[in-house]
Amino acid sequence: MKTDAVFARPVRAEETSRQIALRTRGHSHGRVTRLVSPGDIGERIKPFVFLDYFDADPATAPKFGFHPHSGIATLTLILAGQAFYKETTGREGVIETGGVEWMRASSGVWHTGGMFGMERIKGFQLWVAMPPELELAEPQSQYLGASDFHSAGPARVIAGEYDGVKSIVDSPRGITYLDVRLKAGERWTFHPTKGHDVAWIASYQGIVTTPEQVSAGNLAVFEEGDQAIEFEAKSDVAFILGSAVKHPYDLVTGHYSVHTSADSLRIGENNIADIGRRLHNQGVLAAARR
Repeated sequence: MKTDAVFARPVRAEETSRQIALRTRGHSHGRVTRLVSPGDIGERIKPFVFLDYFDADPATAPKFGFHPHSGIATLTLILAGQAFYKETTGREGVIETGGVEWMRASSGVWHTGGMFGMERIKGFQLWVAMPPELELAEPQSQYLGASDFHSAGPARVIAGEYDGVKSIVDSPRGITYLDVRLKAGERWTFHPTKGHDVAWIASYQGIVTTPEQVSAGNLAVFEEGDQAIEFEAKSDVAFILGSAVKHPYDLVTGHYSVHTSADSLRIGENNIADIGRRLHNQGVLAAARR
């Protein structure tokens, strides 16, 4: 699926701060907005290869049946409301506001999930491409509450490490994922880890300048490099920020999978097909469709 994007020629108001290279509002499907896919912006910001934003009340919340993944990890951040999850590793439960689901599918997992309760739900689901040593490893998952995360200034550290604060999410080395909130008039400078040449933000509240304005609903990708990025809140603002060492591997994609080679994709898709047959034989898939 293609994502409409505007490629901007940077205006260098300040040589020390990275400029915006492109921006997009993505494509909306009901209450879900696809901001990044592996075939478009995911190639520019890999290992971040997919990003959805969801915002729905109980009447319009999307329902996700059992579906598979391999080769990636999914990181779902619940900004408001509650979500349920269930996966073929045997784990299931509810994620509360501020909580996170980290599911490294790797060699193959099927899972389902969706809105739980009556409160409006908002959040992001991110896919992270795995390096070769993890793309076919045993699956692993963590389900964490808001209190499991800590902040470095205005930035809650969801994955990786920033300014001495380290997340307990067991993500690969070389990525940082933050949830940043600024009051109107506040300034903040993000200093990426040396070697993090990929950086982007997705705003979900207010307007921030960096130095161009980014408003709620926009994803902005910064030019590559590891220089600082400066932000000023024009209103109360909230955005997620990803930075990383660029994934040096090809993105070899299936319907629900991203791998580094055709061979590993074939293995991953064979594994999830085997799991799917077991679910079908157990009547799980037929029950989920009713």
